[in-house]
Amino acid sequence: MTVETNIPRIYSRFGCKPVTKHLVILVGCFLILLAWTSGAIQAQTTWPRVVLSKDGTPISYEIYGSGEPTLVFVHGWSGDARYWRAQLPHFANKHRVVALDLAGHGHSGTTRSQYTMSSFGEDVRAVTEATGSRSVILIGHSMGGSVIAETARLMPDRIIGLIGIDTLENIEYPMTREELKKMLAPLEKDFRTGSRQFVAEMISPDTDSQLREWILSDVSSAPPAVALSAMNEMMSQYITGEAAKIFDKISIPVITVNGDLWPINYEANRRHMFSYDAVVLKKADHFLMMNRPEEFNRALEKAIHMLLKRPGPMCNRGKE
Repeated sequence: MTVETNIPRIYSRFGCKPVTKHLVILVGCFLILLAWTSGAIQAQTTWPRVVLSKDGTPISYEIYGSGEPTLVFVHGWSGDARYWRAQLPHFANKHRVVALDLAGHGHSGTTRSQYTMSSFGEDVRAVTEATGSRSVILIGHSMGGSVIAETARLMPDRIIGLIGIDTLENIEYPMTREELKKMLAPLEKDFRTGSRQFVAEMISPDTDSQLREWILSDVSSAPPAVALSAMNEMMSQYITGEAAKIFDKISIPVITVNGDLWPINYEANRRHMFSYDAVVLKKADHFLMMNRPEEFNRALEKAIHMLLKRPGPMCNRGKE
């Protein structure tokens, strides 16, 4: 017995009226069309992309949404693009949003011997240029704040503003070699244990326990050589004064969205930045975009709005 002749009996068994042959054919055509449409949708899936940084390192990135300015999200130390998963769909409603993995992180290449802030800046420049956008806001979490400053120096004609996320509290912070050596010692001795202890102090006790464990496990599983090099390079900029000097070279407004774990030195920042302001979330920790996503997204929207009301880099030639 064929499926076609059996369908009316199946319907009758469950108290339904018998169906006609034409209806069976219609249903069959509908199912074929549905399957074809489903395949077409899957074929349109946005897959991650890869672009080569200046030194040839492959950099993985993803693009969603449309609308200018383009928002480029840059993760922090030992993170990757996944740390923005609560932001990408939200902001893709109005903007083209881009998230990348810096070299040595996520799905990007790991062939460098030294992971400097300037080389990370080249990673972000390569991705930003690949988007073709001429109007870009760079958004960097933690170490990403130092990275986006380097990117802005490399391509000031495209960047209209920088938004740091729990970073750049005091770009004049007077770090010494002894302090940096003490900071790195536990990481060099046992990276997995040391990095967990280091990051645990930045997470609020009120954070969801599963999210807390995921962050700690993820950061501590980073390649130690990459993480140690990046940490040393980032913090050395505070010893040499480069953390502040780089802002003397760019004429782009800066806003940060910070928690209140560490105080902000507005005066120090404004001595070097074209303009600086901050949006502070009370009782928020270092990973505020993950454990307070709705509140954070509203704060980031506010920061973007503040930037768009300020003069862009093309108007700021007086400081160059």
